[in-house]
Amino acid sequence: MKQLIKIAILFASVNVLAQADFSISGKIVDALNQPIAYANVIVMTADSTLIAGVSSTDKGAFKLVKLKQDTYVLKVSFLGFKTYKQVVVVSQSQILDTVVLEVDSEALSEVVINNRKPTLKKEVDRLVFNIENTSLSEGTVLSALKSTPGVLILDNSISVKNGTPSVYINNKKVHLSSTEVVQLLESSTANTIQKIEVITNPPAKYDAESGAVINIIMTKNLVTGYRGKVFTNYTQGVYPRYNTGISQFYKKDNLGFNVNYSYTDSKKDRYNHETINYYDDGAIDQVWNTQLDRDEWSKTHNINFNIDYAIDDNNELNVSSIVLLNPVYDNRVFSNAVITDTNNDPLYNYNSGIISDGEKENISLDLDFLHKFDNTATLKFNAHYTDYDYNRSQNVRSNYFDTNNVFGPGLPYNFQTAFNTDNSQKTNIFISKLDFNLPVSETSTFSSGVKISSTKTESNVHQISLNPEDNTALPSSAYSDFYNYDESIGSGYINFETSWDNWSFSGGLRAEHTISEGHSITSNAMVTQEYFELFPTANLSVEASENLSLYSNFKRSLERPSYETLNPFNFFLNDNTIVTGNPTLQPAFTNHFVVGTTVSGIYTFEAYYKKTKDSFYELPIQNNTDNIIVYTPVNIENTTEYGFDFVTYFNATERWFLYFVASVYNIKNESAIQNNEVKLDHWSTYGALNNDITFLKDRSLNANLSFIFVGRNLQGFRISENILTSDLSIKKTILNKKGTVSLAVSDIFNLNDYDATFRFNNQNNRSIIEVDNRSIKLGFSYTFGNTTLNTNTRIREHKENERLEKQ
Repeated sequence: MKQLIKIAILFASVNVLAQADFSISGKIVDALNQPIAYANVIVMTADSTLIAGVSSTDKGAFKLVKLKQDTYVLKVSFLGFKTYKQVVVVSQSQILDTVVLEVDSEALSEVVINNRKPTLKKEVDRLVFNIENTSLSEGTVLSALKSTPGVLILDNSISVKNGTPSVYINNKKVHLSSTEVVQLLESSTANTIQKIEVITNPPAKYDAESGAVINIIMTKNLVTGYRGKVFTNYTQGVYPRYNTGISQFYKKDNLGFNVNYSYTDSKKDRYNHETINYYDDGAIDQVWNTQLDRDEWSKTHNINFNIDYAIDDNNELNVSSIVLLNPVYDNRVFSNAVITDTNNDPLYNYNSGIISDGEKENISLDLDFLHKFDNTATLKFNAHYTDYDYNRSQNVRSNYFDTNNVFGPGLPYNFQTAFNTDNSQKTNIFISKLDFNLPVSETSTFSSGVKISSTKTESNVHQISLNPEDNTALPSSAYSDFYNYDESIGSGYINFETSWDNWSFSGGLRAEHTISEGHSITSNAMVTQEYFELFPTANLSVEASENLSLYSNFKRSLERPSYETLNPFNFFLNDNTIVTGNPTLQPAFTNHFVVGTTVSGIYTFEAYYKKTKDSFYELPIQNNTDNIIVYTPVNIENTTEYGFDFVTYFNATERWFLYFVASVYNIKNESAIQNNEVKLDHWSTYGALNNDITFLKDRSLNANLSFIFVGRNLQGFRISENILTSDLSIKKTILNKKGTVSLAVSDIFNLNDYDATFRFNNQNNRSIIEVDNRSIKLGFSYTFGNTTLNTNTRIREHKENERLEKQ
């Protein structure tokens, strides 16, 4: 009887076990370990009977539940990849090894891509703006960036949340100065862009200087064979501008090669009207009204290439380079100044002519080696080198006249001045990095890395005062200085990402040790800095319900001065206007807090608080004794900013997509200027509206209309007036969808000029800058060879190069 009972219990246990519910979970990635979202995952019995199915999440995770004990076939499929199958014996809940999908070249070659609307997605730490095959893709990269939510471009300066972002292309740091970044983006076509990520809270793997990151993800052909594209554009602003280029891609077996070249011939106009009130004993003594007209010529060659070689299934080698050549970078500046007393009665006037000829070379080279372990962990080594060379000569001549515009020796205010300046800068940057990434589970990832960088900059200036009549050097007129700057940075980081139930968390810590030394050889002045700092970052989010999510994040970051702003040389715009650097500038440290919520997936409300110590701005400082104004960067002791943002995006109709962004914020600056404590704060607004509409039955005509408004706001201690940016772009595919014609109109209402006032204590000046932004552009592009597109990303972050030069 006892034996029968035992047998009965055993059979009952087996039966219960057979009826138990189990689960299968895992993660799906591509060959580069990037998660694949919305892949189809199903389980079938041996006779192909469907049991259950799900789609992978944004992070590539999946989970199949309520499975009985049995042997199943797991099938994973996604467009453009080979179908994956695996036999799974289910006797308990289990986590599978990461599923890696392989590219299916034959399937990709049959994909037909049509024009479509841009899409916008708000994630916990970023906005993702997808513009592939929209009308925005037929303009320049810069024009596409102008239409991206949260990005503001004014006067050759890119900003996000009132700060300067780092710019990346395919997760690779662009190794150019801020001015050259704008040149690069303006001369590059956007028809190879897939999406633009505005990362407002970058993880710890990014350098501590990455307060915000703009990551431009380009499309890349994964299909074996050849693909090419040629394009040309004509732009009419005040003067005509031309841009043409070609991109080539070839892939076979384990080798992939991509090269892009573009040439831009540009002439731009810039008009300044400046008013300066100089003081004497607290009262206005003289008023200087200066009209300045500047024409800028540039001829730019942009070349970049990328070579990928898969050594075997676990090892990859990559070599890439970005080359920016400016054989012509010239300026012609003509100014006229009228000087009056406080009653507006004329005292004297003068005019100046400036001829400035320059050339630049910026060449960067990267070598990457990636090793993939069997458990899908990766180890990546990167070596980087940049060689930067910049030379500029300048000739300045000024004529002074009396109130009757009469010039003659011996008369009051009647004389001439002339001087020549030669300036050069050479910078070399060496960087090495090692990054390790380990998927701990299907929902958790650990990463860490180290980085060492070394920067050496040599600058010199040689200035000679001339006899205006015969251009001979005056006695003891030479002014020269040599400035060397060396900087070494060692850093390391750890980062962890995980999710459970409806929660997700990512956090990390970065440590950086900096040693810098600036040495003015002529004056024998030395400025040395050394500091060790920690930079934590964290993101936490929860799906409170199907239509409500909550999130918060924190980041500590810093901004180092550019190498140019540390250079103490004087550069004269005329006899009384000087631009100079400040070798005593300190780095700026920022703590940034954000809380927000997203409703129904399309309405986001966000509040933020940002505190910065020693932020730096270029300010116009008046010398009221010598009637000279000096533009120089200074540290502002405390900057406090807080505000509220609203973002929404949706399809108004089946063919009309729009997004809207609105911000209200306050900025307060406190610091000592010329030994006087100054406190200024100001409320401001920001708004953006973007409309994308598709026309015609075959959707071959697409238009985009965007507006960006920036209200009166505080920049340093300058008050800037309202600005409205308005752009229209139209794209039509032709020639069996291999050709594209485009039309773009920028600054439709001509309200994108810069008007700023600097007024407190004995400082009182105003500058109005009319930039050559209003233009109309016609473009044409043609694609040949295998025209199928897909995306690929590669990780690389460098910060040192963006500090090369600011002008």
